[in-house]
Amino acid sequence: MAVTDVAETELNQLQRLCKNIGLAVRGKDEVIRLAVTGLLAEGHLLIEDIPGVGKTTLARAIARSLDLPMRRIQFTADLLPSDIIGVSIYDEAQGSFVFHRGPVFHAVVLADEINRAGPRTQSALLEAMDERQVTVDNATYPLPRPFIVLATQNPLEVHGTFPLPESQLDRFLLRLGLGYPDADTERALLAARGRKEPVESLEPVMRAQDLEVLMDAVDEVHVEPSLVDALLAIAEATRRHPRIEVGISTRAALTTLRATRAHALVEGRRFALPDDLLSVVVPALAHRMRLAGSTSFSGALRMEAERLLREIVAKTPMPQ
Repeated sequence: MAVTDVAETELNQLQRLCKNIGLAVRGKDEVIRLAVTGLLAEGHLLIEDIPGVGKTTLARAIARSLDLPMRRIQFTADLLPSDIIGVSIYDEAQGSFVFHRGPVFHAVVLADEINRAGPRTQSALLEAMDERQVTVDNATYPLPRPFIVLATQNPLEVHGTFPLPESQLDRFLLRLGLGYPDADTERALLAARGRKEPVESLEPVMRAQDLEVLMDAVDEVHVEPSLVDALLAIAEATRRHPRIEVGISTRAALTTLRATRAHALVEGRRFALPDDLLSVVVPALAHRMRLAGSTSFSGALRMEAERLLREIVAKTPMPQ
């Protein structure tokens, strides 16, 4: 193995993690690799698709594959910010208020159907996702490392939902969609009906220390300046496109570059290739654009944003 390649132990860990997740989410190897890419890049994942294709299963499989404390929050219309962050309660013995930490202080937070909670509750995650800390009663509490939010939502449902604002969408590194399984995979799933859910039997295959080492290794992945120029050209093209009202921000370009490095690491390399950028650019950027005349990010608008972004990428010269 060349010195620029990932160490064999690290590569084995990543392969084992992807394989373990694949035991519960079958036939979606590319989506799983992208999910692991997001983990290594210390980004949050928005898993968005129609009901019944495995959004929550993917999120649970990721959480169970990591030896990290995990908490699931079922988002509903009556959920309050204090249900996520925590609350200060007066302690008579101490004669003062004591802060009781909420589920956001876990390393892995599964926000199920995140768009079913109101904007006030959704905003409770903004500081946590962006700055890895929570501020309550003028006191700041750091969150653990790693800290990962895995959120799911159905983009087609409108009754009883609150669309995520741009500021919330921007906190997610990658937006992933599963889609329907292929015929053979679906046949195997139907043949196994009545048995225990595969995700329930998953065991952790990676410790927190191992994940942190891999996260640090992302910074060491080499990216040629010409590949950075290609990413900047894509960002600039979104800002000048007549159908796009709000193009790619500098922060979005920075996080996409980190995702490119992380994808190279998942592929077993210490250097990034154009294929790494092409693999992450649409999941990392399409949900961060606002189309002209749109007021929300519906399923139809999401597909249009992805189409426009793919057209821009296809016209952008990539380094050889």
